[in-house]
Amino acid sequence: MLAIGRMLQCVPAGAVVARTVLSMASKSASVVAKQLVHTPRNTKDDGQFKTWKPLAPTLRQRRMASRKDLHKGGPMRELTVAKRRTGGRNNTGRITCRHRGGGMKRRIRLVDFKRTEPGPQQVMRLEYDPGRTAHIALLKHMETGKLSYILAPSKLKPGAVVQSYMRAKFDGQTTTPEGAAQEEAETSEAEAIASLFRPKAELSAELTSKVIVETGNCMPLKMIPIGTKIHSIGLHPFGRGQLARSAGASAQLLYTAPTGLAQIKLMSGEVRRIPVDACATIGQVSNTHHKHETLGSAGARRRRGWRPTVRGTAMNTHDHPHGGGRGKSKGNKHPRSPWGKLAKGGKTRLKVNPLVVRGRPRR
Repeated sequence: MLAIGRMLQCVPAGAVVARTVLSMASKSASVVAKQLVHTPRNTKDDGQFKTWKPLAPTLRQRRMASRKDLHKGGPMRELTVAKRRTGGRNNTGRITCRHRGGGMKRRIRLVDFKRTEPGPQQVMRLEYDPGRTAHIALLKHMETGKLSYILAPSKLKPGAVVQSYMRAKFDGQTTTPEGAAQEEAETSEAEAIASLFRPKAELSAELTSKVIVETGNCMPLKMIPIGTKIHSIGLHPFGRGQLARSAGASAQLLYTAPTGLAQIKLMSGEVRRIPVDACATIGQVSNTHHKHETLGSAGARRRRGWRPTVRGTAMNTHDHPHGGGRGKSKGNKHPRSPWGKLAKGGKTRLKVNPLVVRGRPRR
């Protein structure tokens, strides 16, 4: 390396080249290789997937969803908290969750799943979130200037305006829990009887006509037209969104009414009842190509905090029900977990959920 440096120093025109060679030689080989792999000429991004030239065996099968439209910098610091890892161990130091440990440091993005802030909010940018498969969107309130994160729906672009109707007021009516209780107490008996004979479709049409049903808007299920694709659905009235939050997830609204329970169909095929005052966001969750990703190497798994998985047949008898014996034999046993419970086809549910109208199809 010293000989190369002396030769290049003798040539005045090669001064810049000399500095480059010396700086690259001072770096470790792994860092230089990583820089070469991720240069634009060694990658291809068609807007759906990003692939690499097979400069190494691990890159031949690697395929990741495109992130060319996402923000290149870090998150908003005030909207994140530090994530403290446990390595899968409890307070006594014993492993309670296998195959966890290591990985890159992360910060948890504080995503607003309740969407209770009324008024228009502008999408500032779309960001990558290492803690979930979906992308997130940074919103800025157009009146107060408050910043917040939400799950980014598919086809949502920076500059779009979204809003929430979870606390909206229409003709003296409000959708807040306190307002709903007060209205119920003040409603006269004659009005209550008259509302019983009023068609539910007419009441639903009145509520729907007063809101804007567009991608990214959040509202109670009673305000959403039947057949609409929704995500980030709450399970309790005025609660946070809990269902259909992963990449590409969505549900379809089958039935709703001004009061009572609505029915939604999840992607698994399950039909479930949800309170009509529960929140839901219009559209499908972003990053729909996530299910077609291929990491391509064991190191990519380790960087995400996953440790190796050992097969039960490779263990000893006292370590796993499939262990021991000669060769690849399970001893004519049904597949089981390390604790002896059936791993394939065994019944695990002891109670039936009364809110499930039709369960998901099973094999």
